[in-house]
Amino acid sequence: MFKSEAASWFRIYEMFKFESFHMYGIIGSALVIGIIVVWSIKRFKIKSFYGERILFYPKAKSFSRYIIGGIIFGLGWALAGACPGPMFTLAGAGYVSILIVIAASVLGTFLYGLLKDALPH
Repeated sequence: MFKSEAASWFRIYEMFKFESFHMYGIIGSALVIGIIVVWSIKRFKIKSFYGERILFYPKAKSFSRYIIGGIIFGLGWALAGACPGPMFTLAGAGYVSILIVIAASVLGTFLYGLLKDALPH
């Protein structure tokens, strides 16, 4: 991920300004591969390493939960300059300040776990 520059703040900035196809190509490739893998699992009834059937459960449809969640995720991405995958890549590359972002994201996930029953879904 580091060599492809997917963890580069400058590449992410270019993407949001629609100046470069680079990040859209990486994200689009991951999306296509994900679709093919999930389709294959469903079509060929592929089992887990433990021999159990892999099941996909439908999620409840709700416009507001995806809009609000997407806005929160996007704001975090914009403030940190990295989404969850590149955060760990940057830590491994020696960017120590990203550890603050990782700690904040873990804290946010923990707080959501505490508050999820009280939040509208």
